[in-house]
Amino acid sequence: MKFTTKQLTQTALLLAICIVSQFMKNTSVYLTGPIINAVLLIALWSVNVQAALVLSVLTPITAFMITGSPITAAIPLLIPVIMLGNAIFVTAVWLGQKKGVAMKYVGMGAGCILKAAFMWIMTSFVLFPVFGQNVASRLPKPEALPKVLETAKITFSVTQLITAAIGCVLAVIIMIPLKSYLKSE
Repeated sequence: MKFTTKQLTQTALLLAICIVSQFMKNTSVYLTGPIINAVLLIALWSVNVQAALVLSVLTPITAFMITGSPITAAIPLLIPVIMLGNAIFVTAVWLGQKKGVAMKYVGMGAGCILKAAFMWIMTSFVLFPVFGQNVASRLPKPEALPKVLETAKITFSVTQLITAAIGCVLAVIIMIPLKSYLKSE
């Protein structure tokens, strides 16, 4: 994986956008999530697949460093699950676009679904059953654990699907003027 100076700079700028959006995470995951997913696709389409995969790995780390999620602190294995979910999303879109414009959109739909399904399976059937009790010690009321884990299951499944889909729409809209700028460059 070799990056030119231009690609490295573009990837760093896209990471900066992700980091700024992560400061808004406590406002709404429906604000931050679509921005992150859109940036992953913009990196894929304007830089290369390697840049998108690098951002897929870095953004969960920066998100944890910025917001310090109590669930992620209690179950650190969530970070690699999010990384892999992002990578699955990017890879599905990348594979779809290699087959043509129409398949790019199929890849986006498949990427959203595969990301959400992977994260749902990993949290609902692996991480929360095995490590869910670790979260109780970080809660003000440990008896709220079942409700917290149910909410987290939705966050790591349905919410991921919705934010990835919104991110796809944002990326397509942003790429319309960005494509002509990149061509003129």
